[in-house]
Amino acid sequence: MKTERTSDIEVTQSSGNVFADLALADADRLKIKSGLVIEIRKSIRAKKLTQKEAAKLMKTTQPRISAILKGDFANISEYKLMEFLKYLGNDVEISVKPSVDLEGRLTVSSFIVESVQENVGLHV
Repeated sequence: MKTERTSDIEVTQSSGNVFADLALADADRLKIKSGLVIEIRKSIRAKKLTQKEAAKLMKTTQPRISAILKGDFANISEYKLMEFLKYLGNDVEISVKPSVDLEGRLTVSSFIVESVQENVGLHV
């Protein structure tokens, strides 16, 4: 990571994975899980669901949804988070492609139309 000093404040450029920057174990796994949780949150918001309504669709409990949305997802598998997205009406796709780097990377990308429209002010 590159470190610079600006006006007596030391700034360190991120590697792109905040969990790795903090030297946490399983940084790649945490990055994937947090990306999936972000997509769950977007999907719940796009559908204007309460946590109770979302929990019913996701076949779980409201307290579990609350914990997940607050960042407590250590004991939930990536598969379960993907399953939650599926229950919320999303197609979840895993793709593998050659990397331009020596070692590949793990990412979560999405396209949830309602969220994009709300964020950029589009109305269809």
